[in-house]
Amino acid sequence: MNKHSGPAGPGPHGIPDYIVTPKKLGYYFPAEFHPHESTWLSWPHKEASWPGKLNTVYPPYVQFILELTRGEKVNINVNDQAMKDFALVELTKAGVDLEKVRFYFHPTNDAWCRDHGPAFLIHPDKEKGKIIVDWGYNAWGNKYPPYDLDDEIPTWVGLELKLPVYYPNIVMEGGSVDFNGKGTLVTSTACLLNKNRNPQLNQGQIEEYLYAYYGVDQILWVDEGIVGDDTDGHIDDTVRFVNEEAVLVVRENNKEDENHALLEHNFRQLKSMRLLNGKPLEIIELPMPDPLYYEGQRLPASYANFYIANRSVIVPTYRCAKDDLALSIIQSCFPDREVIGIDSTDLIWGLGSFHCLSQQEPR
Repeated sequence: MNKHSGPAGPGPHGIPDYIVTPKKLGYYFPAEFHPHESTWLSWPHKEASWPGKLNTVYPPYVQFILELTRGEKVNINVNDQAMKDFALVELTKAGVDLEKVRFYFHPTNDAWCRDHGPAFLIHPDKEKGKIIVDWGYNAWGNKYPPYDLDDEIPTWVGLELKLPVYYPNIVMEGGSVDFNGKGTLVTSTACLLNKNRNPQLNQGQIEEYLYAYYGVDQILWVDEGIVGDDTDGHIDDTVRFVNEEAVLVVRENNKEDENHALLEHNFRQLKSMRLLNGKPLEIIELPMPDPLYYEGQRLPASYANFYIANRSVIVPTYRCAKDDLALSIIQSCFPDREVIGIDSTDLIWGLGSFHCLSQQEPR
């Protein structure tokens, strides 16, 4: 699979004109609240991601799948027949409708499908169908090798679905970007400008790739991520579009908490931003849960790591007094969906939750 042919990066004047990009063809990455064809997952199996606790992640993970199947199909990457059989036992125990679940023998290194899964783009002309963008993947700056199997997943999915696959040949993760579906993308400098991703590219060059391969027209940058986030500041823990003009933004009211200053800085930046239509962003505040630690390590627990499914919005909860408040705020943003809280206290020991684990395939 010759995935990495083509330019290693833009020249001094950006991506060469002879490269046919999704944007040139009219494709764009839709918002997560756009109707889904399905959700893609990669079955958790890496003990090192949840040291000593892997067995505890299956109950909330299966509950997540159960909720997804009430409104859409679920596609699950598995390594082999033994993993599929184990998954089937867990799903059957939970009462999941197996007619809504399809397994694919696409071996993975880890479970974080938001970051290694396919980026599906659509076209205003429905006859043109979907395409996949296969960004490079290096496990958040080469932190957790090996990741070679994860890096191939979008191409395998493209072959399976018979969809064209485009290769920007730079590193990008799905959790580092969020979209309003009307031309705007929000991301963080802490992650995308980190030298462990694309050290050969400056901010302007990275923006060219975002425009060209996500089909957007505007990029909004905040600076910070949250403490304990091993992705160097993914946006899906801090700022999330809930409609074309509004974002949920996490804030930490405890001035003694190490997240307070970081999130206030982001909040001030967002308040000064305007959308393509000239309107200011509508900002809805979301609390941070109480700090969560495991064996002395601060975990990146955030209510913003929710997943917008067809029927529901699935929100991580943390056995915290703020859980109900967070759920009610998120529910107010999605009057057409049911907000479902699922305990993520064990999942977050793997340093991610439901959004990190999933990737939507738009209808």
